Amino acid sequence: MYLSRQKSNWVLAVALAACSAALALPAYAHEGGSGQQRVERHQKWPQASLQAEAVAEISQDTVRITLATEVSDATQSAVAQALSKTLEEVMQQAKDKVGANDKIKISSGNYHVWPMNDRDGQITNWRGRGEIILESTDFAAASDIASSLSDRMPIANLVFSVSPKVRAQKEAALLEQAAQAFRDRAQALTDAFGYAGYDIKEIDLGGAGARYESAAPRAMAMAGSQAKVPLESGTEMVTVSVRGSIFLRSDKK
Repeated sequence: MYLSRQKSNWVLAVALAACSAALALPAYAHEGGSGQQRVERHQKWPQASLQAEAVAEISQDTVRITLATEVSDATQSAVAQALSKTLEEVMQQAKDKVGANDKIKISSGNYHVWPMNDRDGQITNWRGRGEIILESTDFAAASDIASSLSDRMPIANLVFSVSPKVRAQKEAALLEQAAQAFRDRAQALTDAFGYAGYDIKEIDLGGAGARYESAAPRAMAMAGSQAKVPLESGTEMVTVSVRGSIFLRSDKK
């Protein structure tokens, strides 16, 4: 169903981040239930393709800390047993420290046991690596827990991100902005070519996020000690785009 400009209920005004417009030759348009006369007019009216987008920079509110341990021994079973024992004990320690804090999630990460070979291809010994993941929006609590466990499982990696809830809220606001920018561009194009108005033919929504993560060289250097790890998140650019096409009305308002 075609939407008219007058039926739009978007009210938030914004600056247009990026937009483009290109006139296209008239094309067949089917509009069920709108009447044969309107369908025939749409077939005669020219079309224009438009794009607009809204962009915002938001702070990363979630940290994902990877704790890792490696062991080596003469046999595969010995490595697997030692690795499992460490993971179970550290996991229980982490759960005890988290307690009722629902802002911190603990989960198992990668687990891998592999052979070490000499130049002749013979197995000389076995190695294993296991991970525990801490994910939290409470940076201070996550830092305290990671530091307290680092003597047995040092920090192997830090990744910051925007939580799904915060991203969804920001994208909802950006959608209003991008929609208003699309309407503004459509009206400007209509006025520039001297048409009476426009009808929206179709709309396609899109979005993208560019991540800017803060580096964590200090945290990596402190791995193995129980000093508190400094956590400083970065930002991400979130984009919502509106692409679509319109009919340029040649009739009078």
